Amino acid sequence: MRIIDRRFDSKKKSAVNRQRFMRRFKHQIRRAVSDAIQGRSIRDLDNGEKISIPTRDLSEPHFQHGRGGEWEQVFPGNDQFSGGDLINRPMGGGSGGSGSGKASNEGEGEDDFVFQLSREEFLDVFFDDLALPNLVRTQLARITDYKTQRAGFTSDGVPANINIVRSMRGALGRRLAVGSPYNARLRELHKELEALLKEQDEDSDEVRALREEMGKLRAKIERIPFIDSFDLRYNNRVKVPRPTTQAVMFCVMDVSGSMDEEKKATAKRFFMLLYLFLNRTYEHIEVVFIRHHTVAKEVDEDEFFHSRESGGTVVSSALNLMRDVIHQRYTGGEWNIYGAQASDGDNWDNDSPICREVLGEGILPWCQYFAYIEITPGEPQNLWREYEKLQGGHANFALQRIEEPADIYPVFRELFKKNLA
Repeated sequence: MRIIDRRFDSKKKSAVNRQRFMRRFKHQIRRAVSDAIQGRSIRDLDNGEKISIPTRDLSEPHFQHGRGGEWEQVFPGNDQFSGGDLINRPMGGGSGGSGSGKASNEGEGEDDFVFQLSREEFLDVFFDDLALPNLVRTQLARITDYKTQRAGFTSDGVPANINIVRSMRGALGRRLAVGSPYNARLRELHKELEALLKEQDEDSDEVRALREEMGKLRAKIERIPFIDSFDLRYNNRVKVPRPTTQAVMFCVMDVSGSMDEEKKATAKRFFMLLYLFLNRTYEHIEVVFIRHHTVAKEVDEDEFFHSRESGGTVVSSALNLMRDVIHQRYTGGEWNIYGAQASDGDNWDNDSPICREVLGEGILPWCQYFAYIEITPGEPQNLWREYEKLQGGHANFALQRIEEPADIYPVFRELFKKNLA
């Protein structure tokens, strides 16, 4: 006997059934997402995933007769037995069993069930491992930059911003406005003088009086300044917000012998979360991978995570390379620069002070944000102690010690808080 719940759901039946299915097979889904993360590129996080669930995990419970105990059963006769014959109890297995055996050319198998996770469902499982709060999952703020643009003219400013055409136009208008009454009076006197000269001589008192008044008017017109400080107009420029469009993300990782595969996997989740945050904020993102042991090298993503190295550790080689790449490609204010460094903290003692100097003076002044994670369950290493000296003086710098993926979120908490304010 099998018991199957076939009651109808009132609304959103498919969505309810889907959520019930995901709760039932949560373990298999989490394992599949974890395997997918290991094989995915950092840039390929924002997609769904196909999950294969074995058929044996989909079987439904049912009741059947057990093989133990005493029970009687009557069968019809056949060519081997007649009515009333007693039949020995069959041993375990038999023709109806499903044990192992030789290959056969008969029968048919059943494929595993393939379940497609949507992008949102895949990210929910990914976020569960990182212990991100719901607010961070659903609300990532837009970071805005400011650009300067023309906004008309102003009467105050610096000489470098004087608009000559606008200033000369204003001066001309002022001269016309101030001299207009004088010019009108001068035209009237000119007509009176012409009419008076037809009746009187040049030497008459009335003619001299008109000429004297006309001279005074011309003198007043000439005294009007050609340009005055009141006429000056300056180009006005204001800052307006604009969404930032491009960013570069530096991934720096120690690949010396002390960084095992488990630590690299934790670092990859950290880099993925940072890329996901940037992808919600910027239209175009470039990723630069820098790996190091005693020397640093810029590599592609596959070599960054999977190439094996051994030997000592000189972290300053990677920071120097990152600083050089920033100055060669990403200066000029057009790029928003983010840095993420993952290490187990083990470094050559004499090199750690150099790392602090390079990071504090050559990298942090150019970065929007730089995060350092130390993946180790033990005591803080010498690199951590040097980096701690930078934390108080740089608001765009954070460091965190990590033992498991759930410890990654505190690094991002301050970053999200600033941009959600």
